[in-house]
Amino acid sequence: MNGRQAAMPDISRTSTARSLIAVGAAVTIVGGAALVPSASADAPVAKPPAKIFELVGKQTSAGDVDVGEQGISVGDQRIVHEDLYRNGEKVGDHSSVCTYTRVSPAALQCLGTFALPEGQFTAQSLLHLPAARSVDVGITGGSGDYRTARGFIRTVPAGATERHFTVHLQR
Repeated sequence: MNGRQAAMPDISRTSTARSLIAVGAAVTIVGGAALVPSASADAPVAKPPAKIFELVGKQTSAGDVDVGEQGISVGDQRIVHEDLYRNGEKVGDHSSVCTYTRVSPAALQCLGTFALPEGQFTAQSLLHLPAARSVDVGITGGSGDYRTARGFIRTVPAGATERHFTVHLQR
């Protein structure tokens, strides 16, 4: 981060933008029975339903990187780290980097990683500002128990530094 950082206008001052800028949030393979061809017959075989679980992200750090012209420009970044909680207990971490791909109206490419005891999974989205009340972010892969992860994460702001995640995980 350079000395120009302070000159960047903070378009993330609204709780919705600040909360959603980290993820993007955002992937739409809907949980439920998906049909795939069977190897031994023409009859479709149902995949297991998506595992759905809730996480709460509480921001522990955030910062901006101003890489081009002073102020917001293409390539500037917003970086956020959150502790993840399930039923009030800390269970992992989430970090995301959102890069401006357009300034007006603002568009950001957001990439994030969720680290839980069972492994990690990644998610990405293209976030347009002002952001919607909730954003679905695509799960793009993972490791450990999540090595075949697909699905989506619905992210909803819950204040200036907290977000609620509903994970729809297909493995």
